[in-house]
Amino acid sequence: MAYFCFMDNMQEVYTASIRKQFEYYKLLGDKTFSQLKEDELFWRFNESSNSVAVIVNHLSGNMKSRWTDFLISDGEKDWRDRDKEFQSIIKTKEELLCRWQEGWNCLFGALDSLNPVNFETEIFIRNQSHTVIEALNRQLAHYAYHLGQIVYLGKMIQGDKWESLSITKGKSNDFNQRKFAKGKHGGHFSDDVK
Repeated sequence: MAYFCFMDNMQEVYTASIRKQFEYYKLLGDKTFSQLKEDELFWRFNESSNSVAVIVNHLSGNMKSRWTDFLISDGEKDWRDRDKEFQSIIKTKEELLCRWQEGWNCLFGALDSLNPVNFETEIFIRNQSHTVIEALNRQLAHYAYHLGQIVYLGKMIQGDKWESLSITKGKSNDFNQRKFAKGKHGGHFSDDVK
């Protein structure tokens, strides 16, 4: 019975689930930015490395390209200049946060536009066909990859001052005890992220 209910509501269940995943990765970025001073957002390990600001510029460009009119146009827009995304375009923390938010607003707006009728729409990225689920999964993996880079840069920059964004080292048993003490329950794993 539960299987059939899931199949009837697959679009709603999947969209809600992947939205929580995207919100979680956005939160990791937000919490990293809050720990960094403006100049630290532009720090690079070496000449061939990207700064947090460059990664944000790339993510924002990707998000705007992929999610603008995503049901009716190719995800690689002709107005996108991907190579320029890897240049030091962003100059201030305020500009970084603005671009960050613009990209996520575009993505969440696209998610909000999904419904049972358009969920079966064929999506194209660089002329390659995707289901809506494939397109969303592709971008979730891409964004998680870059958010890992941003968090790692934050940890490198902050060193001992870094405030953990997940289970604090040496506290796994405490965390597990709290989780298991709740008994069987629903929700999303990120509901417990501080």
